[in-house]
Amino acid sequence: MSVTAQIARFALVGVVNTGTYYGCYLLLLHVLPYIAAHVLAFALSMVGSFFLTSYFTYRTRPTWRKFLLFPLTNAANFVITTGGVYLLVDLAGFSDRYAPLVAAAAAIPLTFVVSRTIMLRPDTPPRKRPEPVG
Repeated sequence: MSVTAQIARFALVGVVNTGTYYGCYLLLLHVLPYIAAHVLAFALSMVGSFFLTSYFTYRTRPTWRKFLLFPLTNAANFVITTGGVYLLVDLAGFSDRYAPLVAAAAAIPLTFVVSRTIMLRPDTPPRKRPEPVG
């Protein structure tokens, strides 16, 4: 599959993941402060994103190793969006209902690069060929 196709699929998964995150965030916002709602919604949507990224974006088998590494794909995203939500809401007076959508846009390119690296990396290292004798 070409990188262009992967980018298109990644974008589509991103839209679904953002919708999942945002729906969870809005529901949780009724019972939690906005940062707690953001963190929990982010974690829930990340699990779904892992499986969509595995099966749909990169067409690779999900493994425990990839699942455990997958949060790295979202670490930068998490820092950027959490910081962005805080800056937008507390410092810029932006609505806590829309701040996560604005903050998420800045993290997309970095998330794709890290995601692609983790999901397409082989689960086992390639075997070394024996050195010729002589």
